[in-house]
Amino acid sequence: MKTCPQCQQQNSDEARFCHQCGTALDQQETATPPPAPTPMTEQDLWRGFIGPNADRYLATFKKFSTPSGPRFALSWHWPAFIFEPFLWFLYRKMYVYAMIYAIGPVIAFYLTQDLSADIVWRLMAGVSANYIYFWHVKEQVDAMKNQRVPGADDRHRMLGELGGVQPYVVWVGVGLLVLKIAMVITIFKESAPEESDRDRPKVKPAAVTPV
Repeated sequence: MKTCPQCQQQNSDEARFCHQCGTALDQQETATPPPAPTPMTEQDLWRGFIGPNADRYLATFKKFSTPSGPRFALSWHWPAFIFEPFLWFLYRKMYVYAMIYAIGPVIAFYLTQDLSADIVWRLMAGVSANYIYFWHVKEQVDAMKNQRVPGADDRHRMLGELGGVQPYVVWVGVGLLVLKIAMVITIFKESAPEESDRDRPKVKPAAVTPV
Protein backbone atom coordinates (compact mmCIF):
# COMPACT_ATOMS: atom_id res chain seq x y z
CA MET A 1 0.00 0.00 0.00
CA LYS A 2 1.07 3.54 -0.76
CA THR A 3 0.34 6.29 1.73
CA CYS A 4 -0.47 9.66 0.31
CA PRO A 5 1.96 12.25 1.70
CA GLN A 6 -0.74 14.91 1.46
CA CYS A 7 -3.84 13.36 3.04
CA GLN A 8 -2.45 10.08 4.40
CA GLN A 9 -4.95 8.08 2.32
CA GLN A 10 -4.03 4.45 1.72
CA ASN A 11 -3.77 3.58 -1.99
CA SER A 12 -2.88 0.44 -3.90
CA ASP A 13 0.72 -0.27 -4.86
CA GLU A 14 -0.09 0.31 -8.55
CA ALA A 15 -1.71 3.71 -7.99
CA ARG A 16 0.16 6.68 -9.39
CA PHE A 17 -2.16 9.27 -7.92
CA CYS A 18 -4.07 9.43 -4.65
CA HIS A 19 -7.68 8.27 -5.06
CA GLN A 20 -8.82 10.93 -2.57
CA CYS A 21 -6.88 14.14 -3.31
CA GLY A 22 -5.10 13.36 -6.57
CA THR A 23 -1.56 13.93 -5.27
CA ALA A 24 1.11 12.21 -7.34
CA LEU A 25 2.37 9.22 -5.35
CA ASP A 26 5.50 8.48 -7.38
CA GLN A 27 6.90 12.01 -6.90
CA GLN A 28 9.80 11.81 -4.49
CA GLU A 29 11.77 14.65 -3.13
CA THR A 30 15.35 14.42 -4.21
CA ALA A 31 17.53 14.73 -1.16
CA THR A 32 20.42 17.09 -1.60
CA PRO A 33 23.61 15.14 -0.97
CA PRO A 34 25.83 16.60 1.73
CA PRO A 35 28.77 18.56 0.38
CA ALA A 36 32.00 16.63 0.12
CA PRO A 37 34.45 17.49 2.90
CA THR A 38 37.12 19.90 1.83
CA PRO A 39 40.45 18.07 1.75
CA MET A 40 42.94 19.29 4.33
CA THR A 41 45.97 21.05 2.96
CA GLU A 42 49.52 20.32 4.06
CA GLN A 43 49.41 23.43 6.23
CA ASP A 44 46.14 22.31 7.85
CA LEU A 45 47.60 18.90 8.68
CA TRP A 46 50.66 20.44 10.32
CA ARG A 47 48.57 22.94 12.23
CA GLY A 48 46.15 20.25 13.40
CA PHE A 49 48.99 17.97 14.49
CA ILE A 50 50.87 20.67 16.43
CA GLY A 51 47.84 22.03 18.25
CA PRO A 52 48.67 24.79 20.76
CA ASN A 53 51.05 27.50 19.46
CA ALA A 54 50.85 26.05 15.94
CA ASP A 55 51.38 29.39 14.21
CA ARG A 56 54.54 30.11 16.17
CA TYR A 57 56.01 26.70 15.41
CA LEU A 58 55.09 26.89 11.73
CA ALA A 59 56.85 30.25 11.48
CA THR A 60 59.97 28.71 13.05
CA PHE A 61 59.79 25.62 10.84
CA LYS A 62 60.19 27.81 7.76
CA LYS A 63 63.85 28.22 8.73
CA PHE A 64 64.40 24.49 8.20
CA SER A 65 62.69 24.25 4.79
CA THR A 66 64.94 24.90 1.81
CA PRO A 67 64.49 24.18 -1.92
CA SER A 68 66.98 21.32 -1.59
CA GLY A 69 65.17 19.81 1.40
CA PRO A 70 65.09 20.15 5.19
CA ARG A 71 68.23 21.57 6.72
CA PHE A 72 69.24 22.51 10.25
CA ALA A 73 69.19 26.21 11.08
CA LEU A 74 69.99 27.90 14.34
CA SER A 75 66.94 28.58 16.50
CA TRP A 76 66.16 28.83 20.19
CA HIS A 77 63.46 27.21 22.30
CA TRP A 78 63.06 28.82 25.72
CA PRO A 79 60.69 26.26 27.36
CA ALA A 80 63.10 23.41 26.57
CA PHE A 81 65.92 25.38 28.18
CA ILE A 82 64.24 26.92 31.23
CA PHE A 83 62.21 23.89 32.26
CA GLU A 84 63.47 20.34 32.37
CA PRO A 85 63.98 19.41 28.71
CA PHE A 86 62.57 15.92 29.13
CA LEU A 87 59.33 17.43 30.48
CA TRP A 88 58.83 19.40 27.30
CA PHE A 89 59.53 16.37 25.10
CA LEU A 90 56.99 14.41 27.12
CA TYR A 91 54.49 17.24 26.75
CA ARG A 92 54.87 17.08 22.96
CA LYS A 93 54.73 13.25 22.86
CA MET A 94 58.34 12.70 21.80
CA TYR A 95 58.98 9.88 24.23
CA VAL A 96 62.35 8.72 22.92
CA TYR A 97 63.90 12.16 23.29
CA ALA A 98 62.23 12.55 26.67
CA MET A 99 64.04 9.42 27.83
CA ILE A 100 67.33 10.63 26.39
CA TYR A 101 67.10 13.97 28.14
CA ALA A 102 65.98 12.36 31.38
CA ILE A 103 68.86 9.86 31.59
CA GLY A 104 71.59 11.78 29.78
CA PRO A 105 72.17 14.56 32.36
CA VAL A 106 72.25 12.04 35.20
CA ILE A 107 74.87 9.91 33.46
CA ALA A 108 76.87 13.02 32.56
CA PHE A 109 76.88 14.16 36.18
CA TYR A 110 77.83 10.69 37.41
CA LEU A 111 80.82 10.60 35.06
CA THR A 112 82.02 14.18 35.53
CA GLN A 113 80.81 14.97 39.05
CA ASP A 114 80.14 18.45 37.68
CA LEU A 115 76.75 20.16 38.04
CA SER A 116 77.45 22.24 34.93
CA ALA A 117 76.73 19.11 32.85
CA ASP A 118 73.02 19.82 33.33
CA ILE A 119 73.49 23.31 31.85
CA VAL A 120 75.19 21.77 28.82
CA TRP A 121 72.23 19.47 28.24
CA ARG A 122 69.82 22.38 28.60
CA LEU A 123 71.78 24.36 26.01
CA MET A 124 71.63 21.39 23.66
CA ALA A 125 67.86 21.18 24.12
CA GLY A 126 67.36 24.90 23.64
CA VAL A 127 69.25 24.88 20.34
CA SER A 128 67.89 21.63 18.89
CA ALA A 129 64.31 21.36 20.24
CA ASN A 130 62.65 23.21 17.35
CA TYR A 131 64.51 21.17 14.74
CA ILE A 132 63.76 17.88 16.50
CA TYR A 133 60.09 18.79 16.75
CA PHE A 134 60.07 19.80 13.07
CA TRP A 135 61.20 16.30 12.05
CA HIS A 136 58.78 14.68 14.48
CA VAL A 137 55.81 16.54 12.97
CA LYS A 138 57.01 15.91 9.41
CA GLU A 139 57.42 12.17 9.87
CA GLN A 140 54.06 11.76 11.62
CA VAL A 141 52.15 13.84 9.05
CA ASP A 142 53.81 12.01 6.12
CA ALA A 143 52.88 8.66 7.68
CA MET A 144 49.32 9.85 8.20
CA LYS A 145 48.97 10.95 4.56
CA ASN A 146 49.95 7.45 3.43
CA GLN A 147 47.10 5.96 5.43
CA ARG A 148 43.58 5.86 4.06
CA VAL A 149 41.46 7.86 6.48
CA PRO A 150 37.75 7.54 5.57
CA GLY A 151 36.46 10.92 6.75
CA ALA A 152 37.38 14.32 8.09
CA ASP A 153 36.28 13.42 11.62
CA ASP A 154 38.55 10.39 11.67
CA ARG A 155 41.41 12.50 10.35
CA HIS A 156 40.94 15.10 13.09
CA ARG A 157 40.73 12.34 15.70
CA MET A 158 43.99 10.82 14.44
CA LEU A 159 45.67 14.22 14.52
CA GLY A 160 44.61 14.66 18.13
CA GLU A 161 45.81 11.20 19.13
CA LEU A 162 49.22 11.37 17.48
CA GLY A 163 49.91 15.08 17.87
CA GLY A 164 48.97 17.93 20.11
CA VAL A 165 49.96 17.94 23.75
CA GLN A 166 49.31 15.77 26.78
CA PRO A 167 48.91 17.96 29.88
CA TYR A 168 48.56 14.96 32.18
CA VAL A 169 52.00 13.74 31.14
CA VAL A 170 53.44 16.76 32.94
CA TRP A 171 52.49 15.14 36.25
CA VAL A 172 54.36 12.02 35.19
CA GLY A 173 57.28 14.25 34.35
CA VAL A 174 57.13 15.88 37.77
CA GLY A 175 57.38 12.46 39.37
CA LEU A 176 60.36 11.59 37.20
CA LEU A 177 61.92 14.93 38.08
CA VAL A 178 61.66 14.14 41.78
CA LEU A 179 63.27 10.76 41.11
CA LYS A 180 66.03 12.44 39.13
CA ILE A 181 66.77 14.90 41.95
CA ALA A 182 66.85 12.04 44.46
CA MET A 183 69.33 10.15 42.27
CA VAL A 184 71.56 13.21 41.95
CA ILE A 185 71.53 13.75 45.72
CA THR A 186 72.36 10.08 46.31
CA ILE A 187 75.24 10.19 43.84
CA PHE A 188 76.55 13.38 45.42
CA LYS A 189 76.46 11.86 48.90
CA GLU A 190 78.20 8.68 47.79
CA SER A 191 80.93 10.63 46.02
CA ALA A 192 81.63 12.96 48.96
CA PRO A 193 85.02 12.12 50.58
CA GLU A 194 84.70 10.55 53.98
CA GLU A 195 86.52 12.11 56.87
CA SER A 196 89.63 10.09 57.61
CA ASP A 197 91.09 9.47 61.06
CA ARG A 198 94.16 11.56 60.41
CA ASP A 199 92.01 14.56 59.48
CA ARG A 200 90.11 14.41 62.75
CA PRO A 201 91.43 16.67 65.51
CA LYS A 202 93.46 14.73 68.01
CA VAL A 203 92.62 15.23 71.69
CA LYS A 204 95.68 15.45 73.89
CA PRO A 205 95.50 13.44 77.13
CA ALA A 206 95.11 15.50 80.26
CA ALA A 207 98.32 16.12 82.16
CA VAL A 208 98.65 14.20 85.45
CA THR A 209 99.65 16.42 88.35
CA PRO A 210 102.06 14.67 90.70
CA VAL A 211 100.85 14.42 94.29
